Amino acid sequence: MNWSVDFAPFLPPEFFWIGGALALALIALMLIRKTRGAPLRALAVLAILAALANPTLREEQRDSLANVAIVVMDESTSQALETRPEQTRAIRQDLETKLGKLPNLDVKWITVKSRSDGKSDGTRLFQELNAALADTPPDRIAGVIMVTDGQVHDVPENAAALGFEAPVHALLTGRPDEFDRRIEIITAPRYGIVGQSRPIELRVVQAGKTDDKDKTVTLKVRREGQPDETRRTVIGRTETFDLAFPHAGTNILEVELEPAPGELTQANNRAVVAAEGVRENLRVLLVSGEPHAGERTWRNLLKSDAAVDLVHFTILRPPEKQDGTPINQLSLIAFPTRELFSEKINDFDLIIFDRYQHRGILQLGYYDNIARYVTEHGGAVLIAAGDDYAGNVSLYRTPLSPIIPARPTGRVVEEPFKASTTDDGIKHPVTRDLPGLKGKDGQPSWGRWLRQVEVQPTSGNVIMKGAGNEPLLILDRKGEGRVALLASDQAWLWARGYEGGGPHTDLLRRLSHWLMKEPDLEDERLIATATGLNLSLERRSMGENIAPVELKTPGGETREVTLEPAGPGVWRTTLEVKMPGLYKAETEAAPPAGKLTAVAHAGAEDVREMSEVTATDKKLAPIIEATGGGAFWTKSSGLLASADPESITVPRISMMSNARVLAGSGWMGLKDREAYVTHGVKLTPMFTGLMALAALLALLSLAWWREGR
Repeated sequence: MNWSVDFAPFLPPEFFWIGGALALALIALMLIRKTRGAPLRALAVLAILAALANPTLREEQRDSLANVAIVVMDESTSQALETRPEQTRAIRQDLETKLGKLPNLDVKWITVKSRSDGKSDGTRLFQELNAALADTPPDRIAGVIMVTDGQVHDVPENAAALGFEAPVHALLTGRPDEFDRRIEIITAPRYGIVGQSRPIELRVVQAGKTDDKDKTVTLKVRREGQPDETRRTVIGRTETFDLAFPHAGTNILEVELEPAPGELTQANNRAVVAAEGVRENLRVLLVSGEPHAGERTWRNLLKSDAAVDLVHFTILRPPEKQDGTPINQLSLIAFPTRELFSEKINDFDLIIFDRYQHRGILQLGYYDNIARYVTEHGGAVLIAAGDDYAGNVSLYRTPLSPIIPARPTGRVVEEPFKASTTDDGIKHPVTRDLPGLKGKDGQPSWGRWLRQVEVQPTSGNVIMKGAGNEPLLILDRKGEGRVALLASDQAWLWARGYEGGGPHTDLLRRLSHWLMKEPDLEDERLIATATGLNLSLERRSMGENIAPVELKTPGGETREVTLEPAGPGVWRTTLEVKMPGLYKAETEAAPPAGKLTAVAHAGAEDVREMSEVTATDKKLAPIIEATGGGAFWTKSSGLLASADPESITVPRISMMSNARVLAGSGWMGLKDREAYVTHGVKLTPMFTGLMALAALLALLSLAWWREGR
């Protein structure tokens, strides 16, 4: 039961208070003038005010509610260092015992872990605390106890942001005298141009003891495909390294700091910079032997690719044509054969001959230049052949023949046919998974082409076939470069939507980029990727079987990994590694690919979590002080982070009602919120009705009687 007195004046509050003030003034005047019967008159006036105030006795039936203590257990990555896990378990065990002895207290436990994918933004204890408060009334919270190393990255700016009025305490794991060294990346590129390099700035930072801040330390630098480099530096001094971009895609540089005796952890002694290599605009030379319907298809495709700079020439009038047209009406510019095929040929990444035949425009020496451009300088040539390839003026009958992967038979097939992939084509990235490859009847759903040049392959891989299952698309490597032969000039039918069209954009773009050595289109490739401590290996190959992969760990050990088939021409496997750092995978491939290598960095990507790992009470100090809590390094005697975690005991815990300071030496307090729920209310008038009237008449009568004497 709970009793209280409520007032509900019969007059509006402002009139009641004005009347009360006048009554008090009248009583004071009577007392000052010593009027006869003044006390009795004053009592009568007060009785009138009491009746107007309408006092009511309030009787409530209440049930008290338990206080709620919230314990936040920090199990982030930094809490896994040294003996902190054992300390945390010992603290929880002691907390369970002490909190269990407090009457009328419910305890809610919250465990905060780092995300398994390693992408969390540091330790966010208050974020998880706010989520727990969603189903807990703020007026029942007696306090919050955080078991942590103090490295918390979402501390509120003020106590009001917490949403409750209760103390926040911290039980700190670790040791106050810890020290740690780490590598801090100051600036690092996110991308770079292939063939160039960009600078990286970093420095060694030490947290904890300050007596060796100017000490010299050793850094080991690892780059892809290069031997390790060693460099000496001073703690705190900025060092600059060059990150080379030898290829498109991810390029990795790893810097490792030598460990120091007594250092808290070596997990943050490595820094990895991964940046994307981006090619400069690829330069393509398109030479069309004559105007035809497919010419615009090639031009539109290459012009629409933002990564391609296109130079296009079309031969409108061959030299042997003599029709009396005046010279000034023949051509705006002369065909710059010497400039293109002698002086600047190596500036191009790809040369496309579209229905081109040898007509004397290019001298034989220029074809030799093109062949050397492919074999010696790593260039690429694509021949899109029409009926011109089957005749006497075919490109095959020039010095280009040594690099062309198929010779013409002289026959041109003039009949409708559907292009399809060969067994090699199902595996090759250029034609694998082309849209429409598998139609309803198991055949491609593409439209038909109408003409094909019959050829006999002499080298390379046939990845598409056409009429009579004859070779349609042949890819080949020649020396340092690449060559492709498309034995038809009918791809434009797909672009026009003939019989439903086909994936001309996908096919021609993939073909062009394979010739220009796009890594994602390599048919012989080893790929390594890492998410946290999960390492994935993928091998692409045109062969039926692949060799095992040799995996070299950051510690220098080598293990053999067998990959499992994952589709035509693809093998994969995923394994969990224990040590963070740079992993290097190698395997043997058939010539000319040779040895394939791939690198990946495994480990937590949460740089913020591992950047500061020494235990501290400074980050939580403002919010602890503002709420009246405390941060505790101590146990019953000595340091909390002792050598024996099992001996750890937490401070004495007390429940307190009206105290402002809820922490002291060896003890911490929880706030008794005295919360309750009301089941019923009984109201009893105290000075109304006949009782109030009788009291008023009696006082007035006594006052009249007193004045009459």
